[in-house]
Amino acid sequence: MKTGQFYVERDDILLKRIFKIFILLIIPILLLPAPFSLHLEAESATVYIIPVKGQIEPGWLLFLKRSLKEARESGAQAVILEVDTPGGFIDTAQEAKKLLDELTIPVYGLVNNDALSAGAYLTLATDGFYMTPGSTIGAAEPVLLTGKEVDEKILSFWEAEMRSTAEKQGKDPLIAAAMVRRPLAIEGLVREGELLTLTTVQAEKISFSDGTVNSVEELLDKVNLSGSNIIYSSATFWERLSGWLINPIIATILLMMGFFFMVVEIMTPGFGVGGLLSLIAFGLYFGGHFLTGVSGWPAIFLFGLGIILLLIEAFIPGFGIFGISGLIAVIISIVLAASSTTSGIYTLLVSLFVAAIASFIAFKYLQRKGALKRIVLLESATREAGFSSSADYTYLLGKEGKTVTPLRPSGMVEIEGKRYDTISESGYIDSGEMVEVGKVEGYRIVVRKKDIINYK
Repeated sequence: MKTGQFYVERDDILLKRIFKIFILLIIPILLLPAPFSLHLEAESATVYIIPVKGQIEPGWLLFLKRSLKEARESGAQAVILEVDTPGGFIDTAQEAKKLLDELTIPVYGLVNNDALSAGAYLTLATDGFYMTPGSTIGAAEPVLLTGKEVDEKILSFWEAEMRSTAEKQGKDPLIAAAMVRRPLAIEGLVREGELLTLTTVQAEKISFSDGTVNSVEELLDKVNLSGSNIIYSSATFWERLSGWLINPIIATILLMMGFFFMVVEIMTPGFGVGGLLSLIAFGLYFGGHFLTGVSGWPAIFLFGLGIILLLIEAFIPGFGIFGISGLIAVIISIVLAASSTTSGIYTLLVSLFVAAIASFIAFKYLQRKGALKRIVLLESATREAGFSSSADYTYLLGKEGKTVTPLRPSGMVEIEGKRYDTISESGYIDSGEMVEVGKVEGYRIVVRKKDIINYK
């Protein structure tokens, strides 16, 4: 082999080795972007859909708070409120707006049918909203639970809220104000004396909405989030139950039942079905408001304290400080547990009124028929009627005794050294009074006050 040829072959070998090293180094570099690109393609954006359906009330607010927290923690790129509501509580809508303002990711509204009253306000609280064909938005005039219009102070406040919320979204504040104020007239949209409600076409034409879409997917295309992973949030059983329990109508019924069965329990000796049903009704009322976060332990504590004071009052003469304090505590606790002071007072008054009427009718006209006799023993359980009892109290007829506790109208009476559960024939009788057994009906011992002068 010649020397020149040796060097040529040696150079070839060296070049081949350098080429191999180059290939070994460049291949990983060329492959490095590949998994990174695949990773980006695999991870699509996530969007949470939160429904705003039915009434906007504290129970729904609990669901909204949980859903927004999940969206934030999951790293969602956006949230869409799918709105179809006739409205709801103003204070609840304001709390919802605060939650939306605290969120760092975009929130879009999709009006799918109706966004009325508080629903219009909540829609304007988003970063932009779209409407499906045939939908409406507006009619945001506030009204009281009684159906009456609110005073000027509240109306002015709510108008300012609607205006500022619309301005924040870049919408015409006059349009929002016309949804609240009847005297405002806008040419081509609403006449004086009417509330403004916009259709999908009208809202898009005057640029009040951001456009018209037929579905969530079309909305995502509009906001450059097409192909996103969509997660539909739904309320849990407890959120639905608690929301149902604090509905003003249901809450009023629960309180009415609580008061009615409390009266039933007071009218009967011992602790029976009336007391149990009263506790269940009150428990559902306070439990629903507690679960939704509307009320806390102070309301429950006050109610419990009120009941204890009333029980103490039951065992002392007359109606004094314990009874008055107990009633005040119960009333305050019920109002405190409500979603608002106005709502609490209204619910309390209506429930008391209905419970009073129901109690009067029940004990006046239904004493001897209907389901009430299953709760309160009002029928005569005489031998002539075919009743018999292992405890025959007929031997007490005409005997005298002394009240150990006040009869309200039921209570304890001591007769010949023994104590008996009795019922007063003529309403309240103080403790320490002399009474006479005037009637015995099975287990039911009816007494009347005995008028004795200078009795000690």
